Amino acid sequence: MTATSSAPQPARRAAVLGHPIAHSLSPTLHRAAYAALGVTHWRYDAVDVTEDQLEGFVAALGPEWAGLSLTMPLKQTVLPLLDHIEPLAEVVGAVNTVLIQAGGGGRPILTGANTDVHGLVAALREGLPSAEAPGATRTAAVLGAGATAASALAALAQLGCTTPVVYVRSMGRIGSLMRSAHRMGVEPRYALLTAAAAEIPRADLVVSTLPPRAADQIAAELTAAGARAAGVLIDVAYDPRPTELSTAWAAAHGVMVQGERMLLHQASEQVRLMTGHPAPLAAMDAALTARLV
Repeated sequence: MTATSSAPQPARRAAVLGHPIAHSLSPTLHRAAYAALGVTHWRYDAVDVTEDQLEGFVAALGPEWAGLSLTMPLKQTVLPLLDHIEPLAEVVGAVNTVLIQAGGGGRPILTGANTDVHGLVAALREGLPSAEAPGATRTAAVLGAGATAASALAALAQLGCTTPVVYVRSMGRIGSLMRSAHRMGVEPRYALLTAAAAEIPRADLVVSTLPPRAADQIAAELTAAGARAAGVLIDVAYDPRPTELSTAWAAAHGVMVQGERMLLHQASEQVRLMTGHPAPLAAMDAALTARLV
């Protein structure tokens, strides 16, 4: 069922912001959702916005704007620009979704939300055994310490992993993630990335939040060691596809979930929040598959 109406609808606009942004699959997903819902008055774009440009972009938002999707490096930069932050996003300390509503004096009201956690939980569940016992205790690992790593900790907590190992480049740059973990009631152990290849094959769930190509060395070490893995890995980087890490994990007999599965599920939640309609997940999935093929 679509959301079409005989009365003309005012134009509505949404976009994904980030730097760089040309590789983003978000327009494919959101446009497919709008087409399936019949909301032809909606448009969705990709806009290259740096951290320095974000405040000016937000200040210029007009009444046609309904929402923003945020990718790196804007998920924490946006926090002081918001009027409200939803509880999950506040606990995580990262916003990937901004909902825009009309406010007094022509100034919009901006509410920050986090759909990355939803996306990660749904994507990881795709790789878990369907017959697994409820409440199963799992071990987990996270690669990276940025904004997406905080979302990964929240997602893993929902899946029963409250003591994951977080592998980082430098122990001097984990303060923000440590504070996020404390707010969530999660108690990670922190280790250097140099130890990751030797240890992550033993984990039940692995989430790499590293930028594209940043996990290539870990992949090479897994391959060189002839590692054997039995857990589920998702690499949130999806360009190039498949990533070296995903390929190495599959070769080690682990279960691989492609990074775009997280994108699909987090985008479906964004569509619901921005349009007020349940997301047409099947149509979005089909469009994503067609684009990737």
